Amino acid sequence: MNKHVLVTGGSGFVGSALIKRLLSEHREVLAVGRSEVDLPVETIKVSSFSELGALGHELGSVDVVVHCAARAHVMKDDTQDSLAEYRKVNVDGTLNLARRASEAGVKRFVFVSSIKVNGEHTLPGSPFTENVAPAPEDPYGISKYEAEQKLQALSAENGMELVIVRPPLVYGPGVKGNFASMIRLMEKGLPLPLGAVGNKRSLVALDNLVDLIVTCVDNPAAANQTFLAGDGQDLSTTELLKGVANAMGRSARLLPVPAGLLMLGASMLGKRAMAQRLLGSLQVDISKAREVLGWQPPVSVEEGLARAVRVD
Repeated sequence: MNKHVLVTGGSGFVGSALIKRLLSEHREVLAVGRSEVDLPVETIKVSSFSELGALGHELGSVDVVVHCAARAHVMKDDTQDSLAEYRKVNVDGTLNLARRASEAGVKRFVFVSSIKVNGEHTLPGSPFTENVAPAPEDPYGISKYEAEQKLQALSAENGMELVIVRPPLVYGPGVKGNFASMIRLMEKGLPLPLGAVGNKRSLVALDNLVDLIVTCVDNPAAANQTFLAGDGQDLSTTELLKGVANAMGRSARLLPVPAGLLMLGASMLGKRAMAQRLLGSLQVDISKAREVLGWQPPVSVEEGLARAVRVD
């Protein structure tokens, strides 16, 4: 059956890509976003995510809600209580929307969470799974975990199916943040001291994440399950930089500086957290999605990187 899907965060990185995919399959789609969605789809514009709970009759014909909207990482967060700000959007806003959806008869609520619910790093060869006890460390991860807990309680109470998807770093066309910064560095051809980093990190190409979300919209086996997302191929920081450069038709200029020395220098400069993201490991195991949903990432890492750096 062709389900009517509402997508929040419709003007965002993941939400807009999801809407394009759904429209390509001739689905009925309703978008919600803080700015206009530049796609041929009915759109409800909200000035803040706190308004999501006010959705009422718009949900009446919706079968599935995919909640992509969130207060994401704020690099220069100068609020006095950043956790409270994250909770306002990611917990309260999410729960209000889910309540409205349940009252309107929505059958399934797909929540795009974050691997940060599991934690910030893994030991090499010991990837996160859905069964690992959550250990969020920053306000964003904590708020996402609290939202998951409240959604699970609501689902148990009212019977609306809940699917939780936890992606790691998402990359693709239009990516921003640290991944975009890395692309710019590769474009400049500057030498980087990252040629001897032996960590392992899981990423997920935008098209792979969208494909998993669509599978979670449709597959009956996804009901009331949590799935980790990923490409199924982990990369070291060195391999990632080389992969990005190769996708751009360039050679990566990487100096083989020992990772331990880099971590020491970063710690002395007060940049340990940033160094941990570059030098530490964070792996996810996507076996559950493969086994329960029969899902396979349709896009390879090489193709995902090529799409991320391609300039149309």
